[in-house]
Amino acid sequence: MRPITEENLVTTYNNFYEFGSHKRIFSAAQDLDVRPWTVTIDGMVEETQTLDIDTLIRRMSLQERVYRLRCVEAWSMVVPWTGFPLADLVALARPRSSATFLRMETFLQPNVATGQRQSWYPWPYVEGITLAEATNELAFLVTGAYGKPVEEQNGAPLRLALPWKYGFKSIKSITRFTFTDEMPSSFWMDVAGDEYGFWANVNPEVPHPRWSQATERPLGQDDRIPTLMFNGYAEEVASLYADLQGERLYF
Repeated sequence: MRPITEENLVTTYNNFYEFGSHKRIFSAAQDLDVRPWTVTIDGMVEETQTLDIDTLIRRMSLQERVYRLRCVEAWSMVVPWTGFPLADLVALARPRSSATFLRMETFLQPNVATGQRQSWYPWPYVEGITLAEATNELAFLVTGAYGKPVEEQNGAPLRLALPWKYGFKSIKSITRFTFTDEMPSSFWMDVAGDEYGFWANVNPEVPHPRWSQATERPLGQDDRIPTLMFNGYAEEVASLYADLQGERLYF
């Protein structure tokens, strides 16, 4: 029920710390060569696989989904993504029954991504979710946006979209999926674990330690709007967390 954000805003206002901590990294990100590109699937799986990105894409049935994205910094956008359900990759991986988490990792190329030369950050970027979250119908692997291949600054050639979580959970430019029985420690958990937790579900009633999450500013608008529980996707995902009493689910 929100308008799609203008494409030029989505492709020029980005967080991608590999290329710098400011929002205008889109020019620098063009240095990332996304072909050739391989994706490794390993860990608790029947067989380790390394696939060329185009081979992987050809094995999937692509679809378009329009999702909200809510940044933890309290701005938001609405994007028409192209891609395939993360559950389809899980099926391809054939994880063992003992696997309960999915750890994801991005590239490590400090010669190209100058932000990765900043040694105080724990490169490469890592994120993790539960296998139950990974197989939820909303979890989506993105290969395109606005009817064309996704651009480098938006996570080419393969990124994650988890619309009910804060945007930093939607890891960009993925190179590895590792199935494990241990909760992964993510990039931002290692950088500032008191501010960024494993779950990071959107909740307007739980503030970030340094600002409110009650409202957000859609890109291209001056007025702020109310933030919705689970970013408006509670019906699809709230049941994932019903039994997780005492967990820090919202930051």
